[in-house]
Amino acid sequence: MNNRDLPLFQTQNESPGATTNAMTVSALTSKIKRNLEGEFSEIWVQGEISNLKEASSGHSYFSLKDEDATISVAAFGWGRKKKPGFNLKDGLQVLCRGNVSVYAPRGNYQLLVDTIEPMGAGALQLAFEQLKEKLSKEGLFSVERKREIPKYPRKIVVITSPQAAALHDILTVLKRRAPFVEVTIVPSLVQGESASAKIIQALKVANHYQLGEVILLSRGGGSMEDLWSFNNEELARTIAQSAIPVISAVGHEVDFTIADFVADLRAPTPSAGAEIITQHWVELRERSQQLQQRLAQSLRREILIKRRTLEALAAKLKNPKDQLREKAQRVDELSMRLDRLIKQMLERKRMGLERVATQLDALSPLAVLSRGYTLVQDEKQKLIRSSKQVKSQQVLHLRFADGEVKVKSE
Repeated sequence: MNNRDLPLFQTQNESPGATTNAMTVSALTSKIKRNLEGEFSEIWVQGEISNLKEASSGHSYFSLKDEDATISVAAFGWGRKKKPGFNLKDGLQVLCRGNVSVYAPRGNYQLLVDTIEPMGAGALQLAFEQLKEKLSKEGLFSVERKREIPKYPRKIVVITSPQAAALHDILTVLKRRAPFVEVTIVPSLVQGESASAKIIQALKVANHYQLGEVILLSRGGGSMEDLWSFNNEELARTIAQSAIPVISAVGHEVDFTIADFVADLRAPTPSAGAEIITQHWVELRERSQQLQQRLAQSLRREILIKRRTLEALAAKLKNPKDQLREKAQRVDELSMRLDRLIKQMLERKRMGLERVATQLDALSPLAVLSRGYTLVQDEKQKLIRSSKQVKSQQVLHLRFADGEVKVKSE
């Protein structure tokens, strides 16, 4: 091309239309469109979302920008095919895959994307944070909503995979700490696309049939993708609606899922969940053992005190045979003493009687009669003291010392 080909160097007699064939806008736009779409196909572009507009049809329109440039983006049907929990918003750094195209009505080129991934934390983490924020605003994580875990449950429901190592750990802990507790296992998938639906179904079965007093929802550790079924919104709402308190024991201590936040209690590991459920049973058993030990110690002290007291009393207490012998000897002594006293008393009485007898003998009429005197009595045994009392031919009784004689007076 030389300078004469340019309009600036053309003479006044020359006309652009005379030497060139002008293109229509549509033709130019179509040509550009073909060139761009053929050159920029299936490309990845990263940038920050701005001026986001989401149509009711499910299409999303926004600008993708960096520090120096901006490009228009159209994501057709994004609202229907977006990843769960991943929402577009202004200021979000994303990675987009698509084709460069031209929007003919305005003559603008734009990027038609079929894949959008968040930068940095990744799609799953962003989806997790967005769902967490949504449910938190609804109050599903509120402490006031959570139910109290029974202190002494006798029936426990475990929802997990029957093949999971976590189940073996849980059963081992329960058997060791509270072997009398009844455990009902409701099997469920805990990983994969259908796992969330299976867990929801298991929760509903446990509630419908009232299989236990507390539910332990569990699985072992894994990557975020492995645990993703526990970040399901419908599952979170099912846990919140459960009439039976739910303990979430998913993954390891560093793993957190939406189920952990909405559950009535989070356990850092499956084994820890089993320990939490049996905590008060263990405390009760330990308290009972302590009381038993204290009671045994108290009884031993009491027995020792009683034994010492008994030994002290036994030292003072004599043999019953010895006591009987002493008592028998004492009875013999008292009996002999009584015999002596009786003999002494009888002797005194006898001597007194003898004295009285001697006195009586001295005063007795018989003693007088023995000296030669005679008692004279009438027929009625009346003593005749004077001869004047004697009548003629009266029968008189004469009493001598050695007998009596009847006589008749003259």
